[in-house]
Amino acid sequence: QVQLVESGGGLVQPGGSLRLSCAASGSISSANIMGWHRQAPGKERELVATITIGGTTNYADSVKGRFTISRDNAKNTVYLQMNSLKPADTAIYYCNYRRLIRAGDYWGKGTLVTVSS
Repeated sequence: QVQLVESGGGLVQPGGSLRLSCAASGSISSANIMGWHRQAPGKERELVATITIGGTTNYADSVKGRFTISRDNAKNTVYLQMNSLKPADTAIYYCNYRRLIRAGDYWGKGTLVTVSS
């Protein structure tokens, strides 16, 4: 089992920035992909960004150029730096851990990001 704890959500004005963190613990494997997904009110959960153990990243088109995902493998932690935030970014952001050996997906409880003036 893998436990994920997110932090860093909050209320910001349009154009502002937030940095989300997610720390993984438990049955950690070096073969994994970590990432962030979000779910806005009335919408389906969608992928925001992912990063492999080697640092290869993937972003949704809606956040390219504004969000940056990174990870610290020694700390088993993934980060999401969110800049130039828009009201459309308002959502609950969930940390995801995908284990590639003995495959499995694990999710954090989510952290709320609200972008409003």
